[in-house]
Amino acid sequence: MKKNVWFLCALLLSGNVCAVDGMSFEAGNGDSADTVRVGAIWNWEKKWFTEGDWLVTGFWEAAAGTWRGQSTVGNNQTVTDVGITPVFRFQQKKPSWIAPYAEAAIGFHLISPAFIYANRKFGSSFQFGDHVGFGVRMGDRQQFDLGYRFQHLSNGSIKKPNQGINLNQVHFAYYF
Repeated sequence: MKKNVWFLCALLLSGNVCAVDGMSFEAGNGDSADTVRVGAIWNWEKKWFTEGDWLVTGFWEAAAGTWRGQSTVGNNQTVTDVGITPVFRFQQKKPSWIAPYAEAAIGFHLISPAFIYANRKFGSSFQFGDHVGFGVRMGDRQQFDLGYRFQHLSNGSIKKPNQGINLNQVHFAYYF
């Protein structure tokens, strides 16, 4: 799995760096686990529902990070997580210096190992990761993004056990 993480990082960074629209950082916890993640963001050019003051747009977010088990039941593990997620965002059409947003997403993750502590097992390395969140974009160019995400990861009952995990995360992004 660690070779796959390094391969994905090299792949993401091997192209034209200017093509990346932003970088993200997340930290959080939930279900007796702490998590950190870094990612790259590619904005979509597509916009929907553009009549009025609000619209829907989005971006791709590729991220890698770790979860560290903190359970008192023991056998705590550090899980490596690599994922790619299309994020849909409801935001102001012509934002001022500070602009609120809401977002929703479902993406694909690979994790290793497939358990985080003795009584929380995920059944497979492949996981779906969905989240809902809200936050604000700030700055002259809307270059700063600070938000909250509630994320659930599970394998969608592809393989048993499918205990999943819920995470509360603070999300920060900087757009170039």
